Amino acid sequence: MRFMETPDNATPTAEATEANQGLTGIAAQDWATSSTDENYRAAVVDLLGALAYGELAAFERLAEDAKLAPTLGDKAELAKMASAEFHHFEQLRDRLSEIGVEPTDAMDPFVGALDGFHRQTAPSDWLEGLVKAYVGDSIASDFYREVAARLDSDTRSLVLAVLDDTGHASFAVEKVRAAIEADPRVGGRLALWARRLMGEALSQSQRVVADRDALSTMLVGGVADGFDLAEVGKMFSRITEAHTKRMAALGLAA
Repeated sequence: MRFMETPDNATPTAEATEANQGLTGIAAQDWATSSTDENYRAAVVDLLGALAYGELAAFERLAEDAKLAPTLGDKAELAKMASAEFHHFEQLRDRLSEIGVEPTDAMDPFVGALDGFHRQTAPSDWLEGLVKAYVGDSIASDFYREVAARLDSDTRSLVLAVLDDTGHASFAVEKVRAAIEADPRVGGRLALWARRLMGEALSQSQRVVADRDALSTMLVGGVADGFDLAEVGKMFSRITEAHTKRMAALGLAA
């Protein structure tokens, strides 16, 4: 996805005006206008950098998971999903370059945390890999969608586009439910695994935000129209509630 440059004095299109109806502050602006705030620009660079490395890591993980797939059909499905994740990475990489940022520089601050998460949550088998991708990626997507509501229109469109489901959710649900039906004992093990993933994912996301001043300031309302501290708590409650619903879809207890 590439955005056309918008002159500062350009008249918003009818489509843009309609899309931004009801929005206020930076959420009603485009990138050309909002990026004049250096703190906001830094926060967006952090956000895109974290997302870009997350997508690159997802591509690598799905490619590895394909090796554990029990059938050729499953292997092909995961390979297709990995390809979609890499395309998302390319969109973010290109956007960072467009706004004058070296993509590797933007991603680098998040490598340690994300790699650490993946080391600590390495799956032991095919089913654990499916649950990890479904649970972990969904938690991250929920978080980024919450943040996207506060972003300028151009950045918001890109973030939401790269969060599109690659098909992994329905694939994971189908395979995990079938495995539990075949052997109900599998459910208890996977439920414990998913709880561990939830805790690790929330811990890592909070740590990343705390380490990046511009990003944390944006989230608590210091830049753009961020959340206040009470709203941050509500945000994580919504993420936890969504996780509980996904666990139920898998046939697992939260």
